[in-house]
Amino acid sequence: QVQLVESGGGLVQAGGSLRLSCTVSGRFFSINAMGWYRQAPGKQRELVAAITSGGITNYADSVKGRFTISRDNVKKAVYLQMNSLKPEDTAVYYCNVGYTGAGNFVRGDSWGQGTQVTVSS
Repeated sequence: QVQLVESGGGLVQAGGSLRLSCTVSGRFFSINAMGWYRQAPGKQRELVAAITSGGITNYADSVKGRFTISRDNVKKAVYLQMNSLKPEDTAVYYCNVGYTGAGNFVRGDSWGQGTQVTVSS
């Protein structure tokens, strides 16, 4: 099993910054793509940013130029630096990690518990 622990959410004023972290633990052969999703009240969960094992990144149009995703393969962690935050960025942010299982080499993915980000106007 693969477990994810998120941290870094909170309350910030518009224009401020937050950095989310997600650390991976458990038993696996490798970590593949890693990403951050968010879900605002009454809305569907949406992809915010993703990064492949090779470091290729992808962002939602709404966060391009403001958010930066990065990963540390040694620490088994993924980060989301969020700058110039807007009230519409308010949501619960979830970490998602793809992995290849140890022993059986079956691919799967795991979700974090979510961390609340609230941006006040």
